[in-house]
Amino acid sequence: MAVSRVALATHSEEPAGGRLSDEVELYQRTYSTLLRSSGETALRVLESSHRAMGSSLHPLAGSDEPDLGVFIYTIRRLPDAIAGADLVIMGQDAEVFARNGVRIDEWEEADAPARRRRWHDSGQGMHAVLLASASDVDDLIPTLVAFQIEWNKLRVRQRAAGWPPQQASSPEDCAQALGGAAEDWSRLREAWGERFDERLSLIAERRMNLRVRMLGGTQVGYARMTRRWWTPVHERLAGEGLTDRPMYLVSSNTHSLVNIATGVAREREASLVEFVETLPESDILREELAAFREGRTEGSWENFLYFVARLYFDSHGEEGRAARRRSEQESGVSHLPSKTALRVPAQIIPLAKLHPERLDSRLGDVDAEALAESEAVVVNIDYPLGLAAYNILREVAVDSAALRGVYVLGKAATLNADVGDVMLSSVVHDEHSGSTYWLDNAFAVDDLAGDLRFGSGLDNQRAVTVKSTFLQNRAYLDFYYREAFTVVEMEAGPYCNALYEIADADRHPVGEAVNFSKLPLDFGIIHYASDTPYTQARTLGARGLSYYGMDSTYASSLAILRRILRLEGALESASSRTLRPD
Repeated sequence: MAVSRVALATHSEEPAGGRLSDEVELYQRTYSTLLRSSGETALRVLESSHRAMGSSLHPLAGSDEPDLGVFIYTIRRLPDAIAGADLVIMGQDAEVFARNGVRIDEWEEADAPARRRRWHDSGQGMHAVLLASASDVDDLIPTLVAFQIEWNKLRVRQRAAGWPPQQASSPEDCAQALGGAAEDWSRLREAWGERFDERLSLIAERRMNLRVRMLGGTQVGYARMTRRWWTPVHERLAGEGLTDRPMYLVSSNTHSLVNIATGVAREREASLVEFVETLPESDILREELAAFREGRTEGSWENFLYFVARLYFDSHGEEGRAARRRSEQESGVSHLPSKTALRVPAQIIPLAKLHPERLDSRLGDVDAEALAESEAVVVNIDYPLGLAAYNILREVAVDSAALRGVYVLGKAATLNADVGDVMLSSVVHDEHSGSTYWLDNAFAVDDLAGDLRFGSGLDNQRAVTVKSTFLQNRAYLDFYYREAFTVVEMEAGPYCNALYEIADADRHPVGEAVNFSKLPLDFGIIHYASDTPYTQARTLGARGLSYYGMDSTYASSLAILRRILRLEGALESASSRTLRPD
């Protein structure tokens, strides 16, 4: 099908106008050119352009005042041992490291709590990190620079105050002597745990002066790595005779769809309640359970069970997780972890193997016979970062000629809504290609409003796909807001670029407006608000219980699975919206 292009009539200016993002583009261009060198680059040469950018995520970059919010943000996205590192080497796979004399297979594997990225620690001040796409560079370099800036700011404050003291320091002591809010120091103590005082001493002793080096980083390399990631999924599909079946690709997470589809948590309701009752009385889950029993909560009991189930199975260690996998396999669900730089787990869910009695009742009345006769398979992946989304969808589409639907569920910043709200966009502007896509989104507010307890649903929104969480400033956000772009995220644009190549004979366009009103497959994008850039620090984590975040996640996941079941004729349509199964 040829995709028509239309004029972007509502815009009087380029959405990514250079005059509004000169500082951002200068910063990105600076580190991109420096990383072309075969040698090492000191991060300190990037600090001035990082500060000049005026990042909305790092508003105090140019101030002497510590920005503890950003410092905690970076700590959660970097491995713990980065505090003692001197050199970070970046590459696409172990082979490119080996060709350069770096045997990362002999180093200790490391991890970061909030980024699914593979790290290796030499134990001697060198770290290696595997890159899944160019977006990893745009994410990683500003994160490292921000970490170094804030580390060294705290060091200056400590030395001026004669810190750290011999005895342990309270958050209030830290705030009084070094600046920042006591609440943020409490969060930093929580992030570092028992190493908190040790880290304060290390900051005082050691000026951070990281160096970085790039090995490889070619587009062909990223495509090759994506094929290696997909190969085990293809082999599992082939082994189960599913390669020629209609496929629905869902980019979301690894918990919500499988919970809704298998009933593993609901079947263990009594055990989960008993588990919550063993938690300390001060635990927020016990408070929530009491609220359910007393009828004081607006929350969903099913979502509560799903949240508790993860803690319950994890509390039993590997044995508990294995038991959960066995239960899910009874409903035909296969889990495939990734061993490549593209750290994106996948799940294969043949619809015919699902048990109607185990499905979440909020889906509606499912036709058991139609479900059993369905030939379709759902491939659910943990949402990738940035340009990795383009590589993934393109690889899947090349391998599967029977792709019937693509659904994207992810986090986003919102410029007009609140944390936990769900946003459905009909326009996506992609900063990577400079193109704007006009969508006929498969989802509307009516598809999920009935399952939202805490947040609101907003459709007919406009999203902008940015290159990094750091590569934005206030003027940049204000410009998009004036043009009614209120959703700021990182994956929708690359998915649209790949979808264009599925639907058209040309490669995806650059700097054009594209009409996606008619596509050869079903396409839907849902975002839930995880932070609000105009009110810094308003995040899901700041609300204390991520159960509130699950409300929007599960309402969206229910809408996606409901859509798939209706397209397969296993669920009667509750609306007059047109479904396009072929």
